[in-house]
Amino acid sequence: MGVVFVLAGGVKGITGMGLPTVAVSLLGLWMTPLQAAALLVMPSLATNIAQCLGPALRQLAQRLWPAWLAMAAAIVWVPEPDAQTMRVDPRALLGAVLVLYGVWGLWRPAGPDLSRRTRWLGVLVGAATGAVTTVTAVFAMPLVPYLQSLRLEKDAMVQALGLSFTVATLALALRLGRSGSLVLLSPESAVALGSAMVGLVLGAALRARISASVFQRALMAVFIALGAANMLRG
Repeated sequence: MGVVFVLAGGVKGITGMGLPTVAVSLLGLWMTPLQAAALLVMPSLATNIAQCLGPALRQLAQRLWPAWLAMAAAIVWVPEPDAQTMRVDPRALLGAVLVLYGVWGLWRPAGPDLSRRTRWLGVLVGAATGAVTTVTAVFAMPLVPYLQSLRLEKDAMVQALGLSFTVATLALALRLGRSGSLVLLSPESAVALGSAMVGLVLGAALRARISASVFQRALMAVFIALGAANMLRG
């Protein structure tokens, strides 16, 4: 488990995102997505705090609060689907989301400019992201493509990702706390937090030595492979 969070923290240090996705995609090979989510709450919060700071906080909050509110409400209140009723294992759904995210990341479509349709479309995207999170514990889809369609500046985009992932993590922690699945102070969570911080430092040190674009493309290919593995296990 420690190795998983070192890898996830390393990806976060290099790209500024990806810790929950990497951790859940790997942990999902031997546990359910929500079991993995209980371990990633503290590492995700700790590594997102610094990313939330920046000069665009007020503007981003004014622009994105409807999406954040809808996402948080969906994560907290949307009931977890019954796998027997759906006849689909949650790991299979996690795998499908990972494959979709990986294909999108490799394709990198420009997409439409949605910067003038932020609020109402943001509510729909936030609700959809929250619903996906309740099943897979992954915040990326469709949130990340939506944020990129807003044509934010590079630093504002990094800050928007950090803020959005923090909102999602807090909402997920509240959901897990209500169900009794969240234990913040445990040996497992301590290992996860410490390993993620080590990975974050290592990733930040490597950032200037490798091509971020090449690394991201390789990472998306890994997501596709892990998604396929989760689908097979599901």
